[in-house]
Amino acid sequence: HVQLVESGGGSVQAAGSLSLPCAARGYTQRSGCLAWFRQVPGKEREAVAGMYIGGDITAYVEDSVKGRFSISRGNATNTIVLQMNSLKPEDTAMYYCAADRAVTCREVPLRPAYYRYINYWGQGTQVTVS
Repeated sequence: HVQLVESGGGSVQAAGSLSLPCAARGYTQRSGCLAWFRQVPGKEREAVAGMYIGGDITAYVEDSVKGRFSISRGNATNTIVLQMNSLKPEDTAMYYCAADRAVTCREVPLRPAYYRYINYWGQGTQVTVS
């Protein structure tokens, strides 16, 4: 049973920073993709950044956050951290951690709706920038 545990959300002023860790507990595959998505009410869920499990390689960082956000491996196994700097009010959203096969990291940047095929999701953590 795979469980994604997210933390680190909260409220911050514009130009501030937040760090969002995500731990994929029970994920036993040697390869895969761990990623962060975000969603605001009334809009589709959108990709933020993804990383390959095992290779510790950043798969993608979406253009809207490139240069401000980065994704890295956490200290524990199958843990990633989304570092968000220079936050803007438009970054306000519910942020979700996701995990699935490695192909997900390749497909999501090309097909935004591919997120619908992802099997494992966290509960979400709210980020509010004012």
